[in-house]
Amino acid sequence: MKHWKSHFVFNKSERNGIFVLIALIIILQVFYFKSPFLSLEEDIPKETNAEIIQFQHKLDSLKQVDTGKDTIYPFNPNYLKDYQAYRVGLSLKEIDALLDFRSSGQWINSAEDFQRITGVSDSVLEQLIPYFKFSEWITDNNNSDSIKQTAVLKFDLNSVGALELQKVKGIGEVLSNRIIKYRESIGGYRSLIQLKDIYGLSDEVRIELLKYLNEIPPNFNKKNINTIGVLELSELPYFNYDLAKAVIDYRNLHEGIDSIEVLLKIEDFPVLKIDRIQLYLSFN
Repeated sequence: MKHWKSHFVFNKSERNGIFVLIALIIILQVFYFKSPFLSLEEDIPKETNAEIIQFQHKLDSLKQVDTGKDTIYPFNPNYLKDYQAYRVGLSLKEIDALLDFRSSGQWINSAEDFQRITGVSDSVLEQLIPYFKFSEWITDNNNSDSIKQTAVLKFDLNSVGALELQKVKGIGEVLSNRIIKYRESIGGYRSLIQLKDIYGLSDEVRIELLKYLNEIPPNFNKKNINTIGVLELSELPYFNYDLAKAVIDYRNLHEGIDSIEVLLKIEDFPVLKIDRIQLYLSFN
């Protein structure tokens, strides 16, 4: 016990030395932990600082990019919808001005008209000008009487072109091309009611289109349902081989078909298209 006690007995000078040593250790510890943080910026090479700044600039630029806008394709500003107008870069105020102007029945004829009506800036207008696609029939927006006269001119559904169809409110490039392609696929329209078969042509737009169309003369030949063969019948619009065979089988079983109403008795017959089917058949 006395031996252990002797290790903890110090004279005054020894105690002072111990206190100095402890103080020195504390000072070194503080310097060790504090000095790296104080000199961090000084230790970074200038080249690294420049790279960090350049990377930050790239991040700032990416934040300013509007990734919600798609590539702009050619468009007719007279047929822009609100969402389409937003996608080409118009603000809500500019979109409202455009739609209000079009709802009044007036037309935009040039890039200058577009800027005057919407109030877009010169920089936005300059970006959009290469994509404007005005209809050829629009010539003078200030002459509203002339425009109305041109707009109500009648045309034939079997000879009208895509640009003429686009005069009708609600018909753009896609619908006009569908109307023409369907005309070619059925060998020409026999009645205006066949516009019901155009995908995407709403009843509202179809009724508007009818105002511009002449009636189609009924100068076409019909196929006799009681003499036509299966293959010939299957090639007619609204028919396929299975339907044609079902009709011929029914005809043979009942020794003839004397009216369009009889066809409704055939299973899976397209009842909703009966008004168009009768354009191709006779029942003599």
